[in-house]
Amino acid sequence: MQTKHSPNPEVIRSMFSKVAANYDKGNNVLSMGIHHLWRKKLVKYSGVSNGQKVLDCATGTGDLAIEFKQTVGASGEVVGTDFCAEMLIPAPGKAKARGLEIQFEQADVTQLQYADNSFDVSSISFGIRNVGNPVKGLSEMARVTKPGGKVMVLEFGQVNIPVFGALYNFYSQNILPKIGGLVTGQKEAYEYLQKSSAAFPCKEGFVEMMKETGAFSTCEYITLTGGIAYIYKGTVK
Repeated sequence: MQTKHSPNPEVIRSMFSKVAANYDKGNNVLSMGIHHLWRKKLVKYSGVSNGQKVLDCATGTGDLAIEFKQTVGASGEVVGTDFCAEMLIPAPGKAKARGLEIQFEQADVTQLQYADNSFDVSSISFGIRNVGNPVKGLSEMARVTKPGGKVMVLEFGQVNIPVFGALYNFYSQNILPKIGGLVTGQKEAYEYLQKSSAAFPCKEGFVEMMKETGAFSTCEYITLTGGIAYIYKGTVK
């Protein structure tokens, strides 16, 4: 599913290459560290266990790949990929500092270079809305995942709770881009990220996108922090 409003991959790549150096700092300031708790919840929700093999797409600086590696252990394997090479630069050092061995490499989620049925779990966090053709990306993640395995997605959504929703929307529209700009020097990038979050399908809308692939026997989701974000889980046929 690709529309005239779909993100342009080269524009996205260029944008992330500019924010890469200060991406972690920006994330921690803007979310007050809560994104780490969301990633821990995703790993637990995936049901991944010691010794399993995981692919983390749009891994960025490697935070979710690191969470998975801590769970699958030394006998497990984690591959972290991103289509923006600059975003990957800090990732190996972050993993090594924690005594973790993770393979990081450049890959486009819509054209994964891995064989069918290679992984027990495939994941993507805060990346699927930046994919030009998200259904194709989900299909590729399912292709490289074993039957019965899980495709896990962590993504922002829209908050509809009275009062909290209004407060969060004001923050995300007016405050978040300014703080992101101060921390990274790239205000335009955070304006784009806010607008893309507000427009991207969430809850049942995103589940319908997963179903469009025809790759999943079941699709479900859980809500995080009042709907600021959601975790989706698809079981591969």
